[in-house]
Amino acid sequence: MSAASAATEPLFSYGTLRLPAVQRANFGRLLEGRPDTLPGYALASILIDDPDVVSTSGLAEHLIAQPTGNPADEVAGHLLWLTPQELEAADRYEVDDYRRVKARLGSGVDAFVYVDARFP
Repeated sequence: MSAASAATEPLFSYGTLRLPAVQRANFGRLLEGRPDTLPGYALASILIDDPDVVSTSGLAEHLIAQPTGNPADEVAGHLLWLTPQELEAADRYEVDDYRRVKARLGSGVDAFVYVDARFP
């Protein structure tokens, strides 16, 4: 049985949650996923000051999705499948610069995604 057919939540990731080291540290396993896109957003970068997050990802600069209002803009990434407990772990991993929202992906799937918390 695939993770996508069990009790899981769809999460679109364009950044460090796609990294094997981050997945193992936060979820204890590698996640199943497939390529997808997030229409109406563009990527920027932010500096992370949480030492645990920097240590886990190996990066002080992370990507962050910002809405553009232009449906022609899109962010490439992966649609991942997480259990509810793993989604809570992802919430703990993401710093306060991000907020989790539901968005419709290019494939038509409605998925959670972490976006820039400064935008409505």
